[in-house]
Amino acid sequence: MSHLTNSMRQLFQIIVVAIMPLTMLAQRKKSAMQQPVYYPTVKVDGLNIFYREAGPKDAPTILLLHGLPSSSRMFEPLFQRLANDYHLVAPDYPGFGHCDWPDPKEFGYTFDRMASIMADFTQTLGLSKYTLYMQDYGGPVGFRMALAHPERVRALIVQDAVAHNEGLGVNWATRRAFWADRVAQEEALRKNLLSLQATRTRHVGDDTNVELYAPDSGRMRMLSSMLQARADSKRSVL
Repeated sequence: MSHLTNSMRQLFQIIVVAIMPLTMLAQRKKSAMQQPVYYPTVKVDGLNIFYREAGPKDAPTILLLHGLPSSSRMFEPLFQRLANDYHLVAPDYPGFGHCDWPDPKEFGYTFDRMASIMADFTQTLGLSKYTLYMQDYGGPVGFRMALAHPERVRALIVQDAVAHNEGLGVNWATRRAFWADRVAQEEALRKNLLSLQATRTRHVGDDTNVELYAPDSGRMRMLSSMLQARADSKRSVL
């Protein structure tokens, strides 16, 4: 317990400095990205892990952890804005994007497993210090990484990522029912997550200015969701 308490204390100490670098950047005049984006794949724990990387490697590193049902592709706009000033690394999780999709009968699709693989990924790339940018599912993955190795984390940037049970609102009612009875509620869960309307809500929310959102992005997310559901690899983390 003392180890966990110390880890939590270190974790909360770094939260307060999370937003400042991006706030400062937002005040600058926008300029076109000069740094190229690379799309390599690396072997981690026996799996092929795809990631996007841009920016000077001697600059502060931001590790960007994506949400459901997206992939590292969601961070492309940030790469355009930040790559001149930061070393950006955005991996896909196993079963997402361009990574391997191991059989769920042989691979545990849990947040613990994802966090362990992402931690090993950072070590494979030699990332000893980084800011964690966590969106949606990036939260339960990234917080586990920070608790396990707080000495590696410079700051936390949290975007729409819930870290406590009380933060899961009414939108999670279908998933709570699924947790209680997976067999009986699986069809309802798939409709709740994979319908076009559900995908549109995740993409646009309740914003009436729908013309500000590229429709191809939402459609791509829906296609990604459907393909991932066929792989049956996400139920353990829903």
